[in-house]
Amino acid sequence: MLKKYGIIMPIFSLPSEFGIGTLGENAFAFVDFLEAAGQNYWQVLPIEPTAYGDSPYQSPASFAGNPYFIDFKLLVKDGLLDCIDIAEIKFPEDSLINYEYLFNFNIKLLKKTYQRKHLFEREFQNFKIDNELWLNDYALYVSIKENQEQKPFFQWPDALKFKMKSAIINFLETNYELVESHKFIQFIFFKQWSNLKNYANSKGIKIIGDLPIYVAHDSADLWSNKELFQLDKNLMPTNVAGCPPDDFSYLGQLWGNPLYEWKIHKETGYNWWINRLKKKSNYYDELRIDHFRGFSSYYSIPINSENAINGKWKKGPGFALFKHINLAMSDFPIIAEDLGLIDAKVRTLLKKTKYPGMKVLQFGLLDNKSEHNPENIFGNYIVYPGTHDNDTLYGWYQKLDKEQKEYLRLNYGNNEEVLNYQLIKRAYLCDVKAVIVMMQDFLILDSQARLNMPATKASNWQFRFAKKQLSLVLAEKIKALQPK
Repeated sequence: MLKKYGIIMPIFSLPSEFGIGTLGENAFAFVDFLEAAGQNYWQVLPIEPTAYGDSPYQSPASFAGNPYFIDFKLLVKDGLLDCIDIAEIKFPEDSLINYEYLFNFNIKLLKKTYQRKHLFEREFQNFKIDNELWLNDYALYVSIKENQEQKPFFQWPDALKFKMKSAIINFLETNYELVESHKFIQFIFFKQWSNLKNYANSKGIKIIGDLPIYVAHDSADLWSNKELFQLDKNLMPTNVAGCPPDDFSYLGQLWGNPLYEWKIHKETGYNWWINRLKKKSNYYDELRIDHFRGFSSYYSIPINSENAINGKWKKGPGFALFKHINLAMSDFPIIAEDLGLIDAKVRTLLKKTKYPGMKVLQFGLLDNKSEHNPENIFGNYIVYPGTHDNDTLYGWYQKLDKEQKEYLRLNYGNNEEVLNYQLIKRAYLCDVKAVIVMMQDFLILDSQARLNMPATKASNWQFRFAKKQLSLVLAEKIKALQPK
């Protein structure tokens, strides 16, 4: 088995002068960094738009791209903005991402590009044709939200809430330019994304995307496909998604996403899922599917619950879904995020799909019998020292008790820097398909650099790297860790 190596770097965490990572020069520079570091993969978090809570796993549009990632300098280069448009941009100096500022500023500036759409008229028209399956509803949805002062769709007037034909026609007639401007912003996003992906591929770097299992309640997906979700007559969820109590939270995790009406998905041949994955196959080289165990059985929590304690497991679509997906697109590599409370049925489903699963060292380093202990990991798996839901390796180590720290020092190294790198080297020695490491762990960053704390809503998804941290010296150091 020819092992491959990769790094997790969310687009939003890239260095940038625009308040958040973008698809511009620093993204291209990171590709060069990956090449110099001897890496094969760049794993990103979801690139879809974010909304309330700023989580990439609570997107209001699972087919669209995040406008915050559009690079302004590239827009100037393409003639869609002037230098003066961005010359006086003053983003907050805080290194953390200020999503409220981005929300109030970015879209307003991006709309100006529509005035020069003639520069890319033919490409734009082709983009609209190629993406009509989702683009029309998405642009209509975000335009109505804008018109309705950003209220969620279930608080719109009934004619718009229930997507009545006469109301939609009337809205389009009076807001045509607004709707088209949102389509053009998506055109710009995917133009920039495609250029970045092509550059990465030219350097031998494949991009691994991330597919959230669920969509947000207030989303273009649900508004356009109400029958595919468990909703009451007022389009409110009857039950919501989450996880039972675990090591992350003794109350469980109450995600709040609407659950799928799997019977209807089955009757349609799982077309929504197939269309979703086909689009992702255009944007990524491989795809990690989040919360894979939810396809075996999913956790259903009553709508008015304050926590996830009283949820119940319900039967998911099982292999039937993946049988349809594999028939539709058999050559698209998929990784299954098979973490959490895993039972025999989940293991059987994973085996039938033949997708590689995931092992996370932080879950097993202190337990010789754990399936996540490096001594027990081999075969069709991707190994991670930690993921976006874990603390950094160094932050995790700092929170251990005296005996646990002593155990790790005896086995992996006698100081923090040596320990961090020895743990990564131990992951590299596992006989698996690939080993992928958080960028934070190569820099030995503490908990301040953590991306997400599951079961919490504040201060997540905000961390960014400084340009000076991603040096050639570090790239060479990373490359030297790989087994010869």
